[in-house]
Amino acid sequence: MKIKYIVYTLLIIGIAGFVGYRIIANNEAENAGKKQGGPSKTTVSGMVLTPEKFADNLSLSGTLEANEQVEIRSEIMGVIEKINFEEGTQVSKGQVLLKVNDMEMRAQLSQVRTAQQLASENERRAKLLLEKQAISQEEYDIASADFKSAQAESQLINAQLGKATIRAPFSGTIGLRYISEGTYVTPTTPIATLVNTKQLKITFSIPEKYASRMKLNSELTFTVAGSKEEYKATIYAIEPMVDLNTRTLKMRAIAENPDGKLYPGTFANVILPLETVDDALLVPTESLIPIQNGKMIFVSKGGKAKQIEVETGSRTDSSVRVISGLKAGDTILTSGVMSLKDGTNVKVDFKNNKAQTGS
Repeated sequence: MKIKYIVYTLLIIGIAGFVGYRIIANNEAENAGKKQGGPSKTTVSGMVLTPEKFADNLSLSGTLEANEQVEIRSEIMGVIEKINFEEGTQVSKGQVLLKVNDMEMRAQLSQVRTAQQLASENERRAKLLLEKQAISQEEYDIASADFKSAQAESQLINAQLGKATIRAPFSGTIGLRYISEGTYVTPTTPIATLVNTKQLKITFSIPEKYASRMKLNSELTFTVAGSKEEYKATIYAIEPMVDLNTRTLKMRAIAENPDGKLYPGTFANVILPLETVDDALLVPTESLIPIQNGKMIFVSKGGKAKQIEVETGSRTDSSVRVISGLKAGDTILTSGVMSLKDGTNVKVDFKNNKAQTGS
């Protein structure tokens, strides 16, 4: 028990000695500061805010799509008789791409036309007999119906014959083909894909808070992976409602692609201009401190750090636009701010900043 009391006594003496030492050391530091002309100051980096031109842009992700794209298929069943295109080549609107064998349909058409001629003659004779009251109206109506039925059947086979020749619905580039001459095709058999890449669509979405600022015919720029070249596009369509799941508004722009450098399906980095501000105040990202209801920043006033709550807007890679809370000419503290408190004595170092003006 005595050993225990001795240990506790030594611990208490040690703690009391440490506290006394810190009090004496702080007093000595304070006295030294007074002898040197005032309290010690914390050195921090800073800069003087000056208005500058700022392009307020939205950086978005989009997808390039063909202006027109269709999968070529046959509307009728049959054997491919002739293929009239080369893979990966340009084709013109109306150009014959391939032909399905139509011999059986032509034979059917000949048979139906013969029946149509007979029905036409029967209808003519029945009409003459009806005028002489040699037959009843009902008998004439039957002959007339037979003729119209034969006409309709002839038109149907003619339409099927027209589908045996497959033409390009628009001008573009035809892709890889999946069939050969002699292949039996049905309406579900893919033949090839036709794509118009002279123009490309860019589909992207923006946050709903920017929806009211969007206008048709506005221009934007975009880049694609593997290239630093910037391309231009024009917004031509905006979805009439916001997506309830993502709270975004979808829109489309169209870009010219005369050289064929852009490919449908490619990922696009879209830069959408919102506005250009001539007197924006930009602060470094690291100077902002998150707080419960927003962000705050330290400024130097009278040699002391002052905490100011600010409202921010768009940002770049290294800067953030301050919308309210600061004014031109304010000296903001840019680094070493996490250790500061409101009222801390500071010495501003401008060596690492463009501004060389003191606080």
